[in-house]
Amino acid sequence: MDGVPEPHSGWTFLTNHARVLAAIADDRTARIRDIAAHCRLTERAVQKIIADLEQDGYLSHTREGRSNTYRIDPGKVLRHPAEAGLTVASLLSLLVQAEADRATAPGGQPHATA
Repeated sequence: MDGVPEPHSGWTFLTNHARVLAAIADDRTARIRDIAAHCRLTERAVQKIIADLEQDGYLSHTREGRSNTYRIDPGKVLRHPAEAGLTVASLLSLLVQAEADRATAPGGQPHATA
């Protein structure tokens, strides 16, 4: 998970829960340590977020030796009433598309849109 930006202070558009879910969607066998580094969170914070996501059915895991493999429920509806009807799959598809656009933009910068 190279190319991680420096830490940022102040508010952001995505919650830590969304960041962790997107990191898991990117690598379903990622270690908590790697997710924490990618999301600029502590390992303990990532453990708590994963527990929250599992408790509410957004995420599950299977143990394989000393590793976990995560499964995201893509049909699970987002929690906030303003996103009524939107699924985890739709959120992740937006994030994946944005990441793909950023990766293909000249200099790694996102394309400006109106």
